Amino acid sequence: MVETMNINRTHPRSHLVDAAHLIERAPVKSHSSTVPVGTRRAGGPAGTALITGASSGIGAELAKLLAGEGYGLYLVGRDEHRLRSIANQLAQAHDIRCTTIQADLSNPDSAETIYRSAPDIDVLINNAGFGVYGQFASTDLQTEMDLIEVNIASLTRLTKAYLPRMIERRRGRIMNVASMAALMPGPFMAVYYATKAYVLSFTEALSAELAGTGVTMTAFCPGSTRTRFEATSGAGSSGLYRGRVMDPKDAAVAGYRGMMTGKTVVFAGNLNRFLAACLGMTPRGLLRRTNLRWNRPLA
Repeated sequence: MVETMNINRTHPRSHLVDAAHLIERAPVKSHSSTVPVGTRRAGGPAGTALITGASSGIGAELAKLLAGEGYGLYLVGRDEHRLRSIANQLAQAHDIRCTTIQADLSNPDSAETIYRSAPDIDVLINNAGFGVYGQFASTDLQTEMDLIEVNIASLTRLTKAYLPRMIERRRGRIMNVASMAALMPGPFMAVYYATKAYVLSFTEALSAELAGTGVTMTAFCPGSTRTRFEATSGAGSSGLYRGRVMDPKDAAVAGYRGMMTGKTVVFAGNLNRFLAACLGMTPRGLLRRTNLRWNRPLA
């Protein structure tokens, strides 16, 4: 059965309930798992996971990994066509239930609506996010306020909504997708880098609070990754993508393994782990100057 209702900025609050597309498919006996981590429940799926920003890139790859382990999925994003395509593929390939929720997380009401549509989950992955490239004095303020709403506020609201129930059940996993940008200032992407610093600090703090509860918090910090972010942010015109760029599948595997083993901070790949260690010893002034040169528009 497929039901359609959009969550967007024009809907009054009273209309923002049960906005889900339910996609159910006949059983298919094809199960595959890229990462041998996770425990299936007897007679049923491993649990239920909700992923924001699931229509492409790292979010879509994480959905594939969770589906392969037998998790039922709630896939959240703005692109209804992409979401439904991924949901159909995963439901048929892995004999799971996939529910898509079309939502614009720059709308402050969206987080509450998502929670009402999917109140009982085992894994929350706050992956949705976007960036704005350019000198701060000339970039669009409303776009940057939307960026803060998506990258910080909606992530915080969703974590706040789901965490108490996870603590009560003494099990659950939350992964917040930060970035290598969280470790340094970012000229020409000042607001984006600052939002990712929030995500890292917030997640680390909650990880400490949750010790012994059975609930884990993971901050995933990928570096430059070949996703739609490069085009949508405008950062493709800078030097950010001149070096090695990771495939989203490889990045997702690193994040997934880290989350499933309960790590608090996860970097994607040996190079990013090495860079993270170096950044911690680098004077802040040098970081600012280096990133100013690195992030400038290419001639």
